[in-house]
Amino acid sequence: MSVDGEAEQPQSETDEAGWEVDPDDDWGIAVIATVGRQLKLRREAAGMRAAEFGTAVGYGEDMVYKIEGGKRIPRPEYLDKADEVLKAGGLISAMKEDVQRVRYPKKVRELEKLERKAVEIGVYVRNSLSGLLQTPEHAQALIEAAQPPYSPDDVERMVAARMARQAVFARDPAPSLNFVLEEAPLLREVGGTMVWRQQLERLLEVGQLWNVTLQVMPTKSDPHPGVDGRIELLKFPDGTAIGRADGAFNGRPVSEPRQLRVLELQYGAIRAQALRPRESLAFIEKLLGEL
Repeated sequence: MSVDGEAEQPQSETDEAGWEVDPDDDWGIAVIATVGRQLKLRREAAGMRAAEFGTAVGYGEDMVYKIEGGKRIPRPEYLDKADEVLKAGGLISAMKEDVQRVRYPKKVRELEKLERKAVEIGVYVRNSLSGLLQTPEHAQALIEAAQPPYSPDDVERMVAARMARQAVFARDPAPSLNFVLEEAPLLREVGGTMVWRQQLERLLEVGQLWNVTLQVMPTKSDPHPGVDGRIELLKFPDGTAIGRADGAFNGRPVSEPRQLRVLELQYGAIRAQALRPRESLAFIEKLLGEL
């Protein structure tokens, strides 16, 4: 917005009206193509040209064509404004839920889908915190630190996707969630002191939930099966499971019982060697007190 309250016209093809579509995401491409067609049909039914409509919603004609052609993912505010301008009675705004899911990377959507179904989730991460535990500010600082750097557009999408996964904490019935955190990442003030304080407070909040077990692995500990990296285990209501470990089976997801047994043994050994949940929360509280 400009200082006088009028919407600014876009300065380039990568303006704030929408995100780029993942060319490898067939489902996402189909959703955005459908949304684009609906927007075009409603605009034409209202007797508005693309340039006129663009002015009304606060974006350029070229971006209108890109969104209607399924080349860009419209932002929620674009859909709300289009709904208002075209007098759609909320039908265009109702597309926001599917559109929001499309903006998340395909791999993250697939992981979120599995986490929504799981009755038990176990996660060990060696060099960072699980995305399920991160605050938005912490996640943003981590993603922005990548090299080569992500675009601001990609950073926003990735942070939003990571936060969407945390809906697992509000599920009913609630799953059993188990996390093992290494001590070293807990000492790294990602994003600065204030952001890190908020992150530690978030860990304490989550760790006190009745269905969550949070443990800290001391740096001064004997070698354990997690030294090769991340381990994840998800179990489902029908008795099936899926798991992955950086140091086993070439890092591929596995679901065969004998392979899962290996990961379960590794994860069990890690949990047995880590601090107990009460000791772990006390350790985090101590870190907070030192900030």
